[in-house]
Amino acid sequence: MASENPEPEITAKRADQLDPDAKSFLETLESEGVPQVETLSVEQARALHTDAFTPEAEPESVASVEDSTIGEFGKNIPVRIYTPEGDGPRPALVYFHGGGWVLGNLDTHDSVARSLANRGDCVVVSVEYRKAPENPFPAAVEDAYEATKWTATHAEEIGANPDKLAVGGESAGGNLAAIVAQMARDKELGAPEIDFQLLAYPVTNHDYGTKSYSQNGSGYFLSRPLMIWFWNHYLREDVDGSNVRASPLLGRDLSGLPPAFVLTAGYDPLRDEGAAYASRLSDAGVSIEHANYNGMIHDFLNMRQLDDPFPDVERADDALDRAGEALREAFEE
Repeated sequence: MASENPEPEITAKRADQLDPDAKSFLETLESEGVPQVETLSVEQARALHTDAFTPEAEPESVASVEDSTIGEFGKNIPVRIYTPEGDGPRPALVYFHGGGWVLGNLDTHDSVARSLANRGDCVVVSVEYRKAPENPFPAAVEDAYEATKWTATHAEEIGANPDKLAVGGESAGGNLAAIVAQMARDKELGAPEIDFQLLAYPVTNHDYGTKSYSQNGSGYFLSRPLMIWFWNHYLREDVDGSNVRASPLLGRDLSGLPPAFVLTAGYDPLRDEGAAYASRLSDAGVSIEHANYNGMIHDFLNMRQLDDPFPDVERADDALDRAGEALREAFEE
């Protein structure tokens, strides 16, 4: 798979190179006086995020949406299962939403889950994993892995093909997807066979020293102070950031992992660690497609569902189309 977008290495950052929709979005944030999340309490931040990213408009149609609770041995993990129109069984995508392991829920990422179900022609199991700081690392990892195992075991019950399974997510959710893929490769307890990983602007390393942090650490929605706020709430102690179950880029051996579609954004502090993970996967012999949207900012996939006065983000539709195409191609192999 080959990317048609520019090379992932971004050497300069200038405001006039921002995508017009991204620029308008940032200007609206400023004009509306939206507070910096890292200055808020966790409760305030969650309320702000949920209010902003729970749209009032009619959602994209799918054949069915079912809320359920899953898990074995007393674990109760809320999920939302999306099934597109048409005959099954279909491949399954276990999807983990973003939000820095602290924010986000099934509602705030409903739009992306619906789009991936339709565009990827797959059953999407969106997972409400436990959040920090109430449930710090590695609780989210444990829930993500448990939900993936459950989906593999119960695929036929939800109209999915047990032999075609992918994991995916955005930001912190991309972090969880990458880690779950490594855990399954390492044959940890009850390991499912994973065929594909969809990683959208993933967190892959507890490191603020990259070039993209220097270029994009302030003024582009996700900031360096906000990432520090997220990590500080997520980790029990700083040394946890060196654990490969928190920083998948630190994995010594990335060979044998499933093919991946890695999406990055040029004006995102996480750009370089996402590109570095794609590069390491490729170096390890993993089939990779890396798409860098060099005018976009972090979380742009989820911005398409925002209500007025925020602008539509047209590039999000293009990126979702490419992600859906990557899923379909992977499942056809």
